[in-house]
This record gives sequence, C-alpha cells and structure tokens, in this order.
Amino acid sequence: MKTNIDPLVSAVIPTYNRPELVLRAVNSALNQNYSNLEVVVVIDGPDAATQKTLSRVSDHRLRVIVLPEKEGGCGARNAGVRAARGKWVAFLDDDDEWLPGKIAKQLVVAHNSKCQYPIVSCQVIHRTAGGDEIWPRKQPAPPLSEYLLARNSWRCGEGLVSTITILAPKDVFGHCEFTPGLKRYQEWDWLLRCAQLPGVAIEFVPEPLAIWNCDRNHFCDWEVSLKWLNDIKGRITRRSYAGFIATIVAPQASKQKAWGMFFPLLWDMGRNGSPKPIDYALYLGMWLPEEVRRRRAHFISAAFRRRLWRMARLDHGGDYRR
Repeated sequence: MKTNIDPLVSAVIPTYNRPELVLRAVNSALNQNYSNLEVVVVIDGPDAATQKTLSRVSDHRLRVIVLPEKEGGCGARNAGVRAARGKWVAFLDDDDEWLPGKIAKQLVVAHNSKCQYPIVSCQVIHRTAGGDEIWPRKQPAPPLSEYLLARNSWRCGEGLVSTITILAPKDVFGHCEFTPGLKRYQEWDWLLRCAQLPGVAIEFVPEPLAIWNCDRNHFCDWEVSLKWLNDIKGRITRRSYAGFIATIVAPQASKQKAWGMFFPLLWDMGRNGSPKPIDYALYLGMWLPEEVRRRRAHFISAAFRRRLWRMARLDHGGDYRR
C-alpha cells in the first residue's frame, strides 16, 4: 500500500484511570515532527479524572472517546481504529512514549516498501529501574512466530514487536482486528493473524523511536498463557511452541510455585514442540529461584557491557575515552 505525500496518521491510545501517565503519552504523540497527525484517546469506561485532565489539552488534533463500559485493551484499540480518520494507524500505550521522529521515519520505510500492506516496527528504549537497553537486538525475520516467541540466547530483548512500535495501514484492520477480550499477548496474537494475509509484510526501522517503560509488574497465570499458546498452535512453528513454554510459561509457573508442572510442561515442550538445546537450558534456568535468576541476568548483562566496552576500545585503537 503506497502512501501519498504526508498522509494523515491516527495515533490510538487506550487508557483508563491513569490521567497523568496518559497526558505524558499524548504529549509525546502531539510533539511528533510529523504534523499531519491526529491523536485518538480511547478511555476504556467512565473515568472523570482522565477526561478532566485531557480537557486541558488545547491541541485540536486530540480527540477523546469514552466507552460506555470497560472492554479491555483490545476492545479499546478496535474502537480507536474504527474512529480513526487516517490512512495509517499507530498505537501507543498510556504509560509509554514516542520519540519525536517516530512517525516520520516509519512512513519513509512504509513508502519504500515493496509489499502492499507494510506493518512497520522499530527499536525501543526498554526502560526499567535498572537502566535502559535497546530492544530488539535483531530485526524481524521469518518465521515470524519464532522471532517473537523463541530465543537463541540467554538475554531478553532478542526479538520484539511491541504495540507501541506498530504503524500499519488502516485497511489491514478491516481484515484483522485485535481479539476482543484477550488480556495478554495482544500484539503477538494480532501480528500472527495479520502475517497470514496476502500482501502483508513486517518492515523495520533499526533505530529506537519509542520508550517502553517496564517498571510495573504484570501478573499472568501460566495456565492462561498455555491456553493462548494452544489456541494459536496452528499458526506457529513447533520451535515457537517450545520457545514460548521455555521462556514465558515456565517462569510464570515457577513464580506461582506450581512445582508439580515442571515435568508435565517439559514433556509438553518436547511432544508438541521442537526444542533446541538453548530451549532446554532456558527452561531449566527459569525454574531457579527468582533471586538467582536476577543475579544471573545481572551477571550476563554486565558481561555484555564489558564486551561492548572492549570492542569500543579496539575500535578506537585502544584509546577509548568517555
């Protein structure tokens, strides 16, 4: 789908009961260096505080929609897409931010794409209390399910397409909406269905264009995750199945102290998936106590930073100064 010059882009932001956070998100969208943009905030149910906060924004590009009752993130995004007037739709969560050049740089990639319906993603600044990292470390590559659900290293952030990175033609949503009522893995679920549509391809800007704030803990029951995995089993590879159990289901089961699931999940990973040695290693590691996993992750991250520092010294002839 080729774009004309400066097409209208609709930024869709679902929110509920977090007025100060969503105000920051809205401002990051309105402060894009691409001006032909509207910001559609969908308040997921009655929320007077958020309405009052957003009413102070005087920019005519902001539109606020209040749903009569809560529908969840997927329902709110679908409502925002239906209300969008733009040829392109981009998503932003209320606790995250866009950097000023996000939309303009993604539209350049979309315009140069050879596919009919390019879905454009990008890198993000993954921000936690422990510091910032640039994710993903690898660009999207087929098969998409393995890129999203499986890992080939110990460190997180190898593959990623987050909701806040997505820019897509509005026409795509006529064929593929977000799954109503789905509480987790919303963008993965949507992407894996979209990827099966004719003319769709994932494009990528290898530059961080958004800030993903990840200090909040999101609880998810391992049984919910395993159910979703089996619901999408027909759209993913066997390696993806194994990787998801190793890196998503196993740590959730461990955190919930479901020790009796260690062998059943391991058996399921081998029976319904095609795990690689790294998947078995990750699976075993995920059952370690959380504090041990944190220390291991810190050690790996520190070793990675030391490696980058040594490489930087070599690049500067051994004379590396800050």
